[in-house]
Amino acid sequence: MPEMIEVQIDSVRVHLMTPQRLVVLKQIGSERYLPIWVGPYEAEAITVALQEVEMIRPLTHDLLKNVFGAFNARIKRIEIVKLQNEIFYGSIVAEVDGREINVDSRPSDAIALSVRAHVPILVHHTVMDEAGIIPEQDVSEETETPEKTEPAPLSEEGTERLSVFEDFLEKLEFDKSDEEDKPDDEDTSASNKPKKK
Repeated sequence: MPEMIEVQIDSVRVHLMTPQRLVVLKQIGSERYLPIWVGPYEAEAITVALQEVEMIRPLTHDLLKNVFGAFNARIKRIEIVKLQNEIFYGSIVAEVDGREINVDSRPSDAIALSVRAHVPILVHHTVMDEAGIIPEQDVSEETETPEKTEPAPLSEEGTERLSVFEDFLEKLEFDKSDEEDKPDDEDTSASNKPKKK
């Protein structure tokens, strides 16, 4: 399947301003990523399966996997096949009695199922070309460090404004040194007190 690109789940991220979650898929053998917005429940279903948390009763995606098994349908892979009007379209590919069937699915549900069934996630190359992103490489090494230049001279008005702060700072320093020179009042008073006989 040269048209399909295999990916793996890189992370599930939280958007603090909305209830939406972001599943980030990473192309295997490449630094290209495919972010897909999903609902909070689907994100939780994916996270629970990734962390292999055991539930007392099956969740919806566990139930779906069990239904496939009950009908002797083996889940082979899940596919993200199309991106149209900013909506991703997915498919669950299963094998039944030696023939392959495709079940239409939202990518979030298909991904949650793939984690449980331990099957590959494939993305059509047109989807990856359109929505895939490559993080910008650190260009700090390529750019030269700018030379330090002298600050521009202040205007007359600016100099006057700064002089107020200079006076204030000088006063603070003077007061501080003044305090240091003063003897401790408590010690002095204690030493001047007459001793009781």
